[in-house]
Amino acid sequence: MRASGAGASAQREYDRRRAADEDKVRARWGRLGGLAVRLSEERQSTKAWSVGAEGERQVGRALDAIAGEGLAVLHDRRIPRSRANIDHLVITQRGVLVVDAKRYRGRPGLRSEGGLFRPVTRILTVGGRDQSKLVAGVQRQVEIVRSILDEGGAGGVPVAGALCFVEADWPMFGGSFQVAGVRVLWPRLLAKHLRDPRSDLGGSRVGDDHGPGVDVAAVTALLEARLPPA
Repeated sequence: MRASGAGASAQREYDRRRAADEDKVRARWGRLGGLAVRLSEERQSTKAWSVGAEGERQVGRALDAIAGEGLAVLHDRRIPRSRANIDHLVITQRGVLVVDAKRYRGRPGLRSEGGLFRPVTRILTVGGRDQSKLVAGVQRQVEIVRSILDEGGAGGVPVAGALCFVEADWPMFGGSFQVAGVRVLWPRLLAKHLRDPRSDLGGSRVGDDHGPGVDVAAVTALLEARLPPA
């Protein structure tokens, strides 16, 4: 049976790569192949898929714990005509949040570049290393979701993005921030923001105390139809 849920596609890719790596070792060592497999270290490029899958599962559990009336969650959705996927989608009465889960070591932070004769830009870093590509990835996913909503007649629904780091070195106080419209935070704070009706998580809000906001069921159904399980 094909596994589904948070981290399922990453786990399947890890299992596929691990099996392929072990087959290569067995082919190389012949009768000693089984022993060679047990003594061989796992390739980092293969292990990364297992690490990523666990990160997605941890974020998925945090989101599932707050799902209910007025808040729906979709996990591991395949982007059409692409091998890429969206880790998590949270649909609330305030809009849609695209959540990309990352299980990275090191402290997330911001570095400013430019100034004087160049515009100042803020760069996402993790452990001091430039990770701007992660922000760009979330931005692309946000645009894909916006396009789907536009095509499906729900173009007025706000869409925002978040990077949710699992097991990162967050400070005791503060720590979360926003860069290029993408919120950067951890699972517990993500869930707290989503439960707070005053929080926008970087996106504009729809509805107010006098209006119903987003039709959560209708938007969820549209996204489920256009973004199948990965």
